[in-house]
Amino acid sequence: MLKFYYNAAPNPMKVALLLEELGLPYEPVPVDTRKGEQFSAGYLKVNPNGKVPAIVDGDVRVFDSNAILLYLADRERRFVPLDPGSAERGNLLSWLMFVASGVGPFSGQSVHFRHAAPEPKEYALNRYDFEAHRHWKLVEDHLAKSHYMLGKEYSIVDMAFWGWARLLPYVLGTGEATWAAYPQVKRLLDEINARPAVARADALKTRHAFKTENDDEAKRFMFPQNERLKK
Repeated sequence: MLKFYYNAAPNPMKVALLLEELGLPYEPVPVDTRKGEQFSAGYLKVNPNGKVPAIVDGDVRVFDSNAILLYLADRERRFVPLDPGSAERGNLLSWLMFVASGVGPFSGQSVHFRHAAPEPKEYALNRYDFEAHRHWKLVEDHLAKSHYMLGKEYSIVDMAFWGWARLLPYVLGTGEATWAAYPQVKRLLDEINARPAVARADALKTRHAFKTENDDEAKRFMFPQNERLKK
């Protein structure tokens, strides 16, 4: 059976959504990153980068959330254009990688410098807040002309979008006012949230009591770069 290594963060949850949309049997394996389980010898054999999510599918190992989305969708021939030479496939790859290399990283850094980084952080927060808004504005403008990220068909790009979009008020620090600025993002988010697979994916969060305390141990594992600053 396919093993799915996860926690409740945006990137694992978008993989959880695809697994539930596909109806695939899988074994969920929690990885508690605030306890440092991502750096265990056993897990590093699955993902040498020490991040979640990852899957093991028989003899196949895949890590990085958007790589997993593409692998599973291609394997099952669902939620993805299949012709490698088609315009539709090119569109899929472009937007999927846009989420992977732009939306996700800049949203994540906006969260870090807004909610976790020590002072002084004005320059860094300004940079990542600006880039997060810039990327989400591109998504907003695109969705004003396209029902789903790829047009008329729900796809893995929408699932990748969903992982981060539902945290957008926290990402941008703008609360409920976020949705007045991003109404098309909210429209698609609400539509995806109404899908039965979302409730099943969200239920994963109740199957394991992940550590929530942001104590010194958690900070050491979540932000190992800070150890370099200690005298």
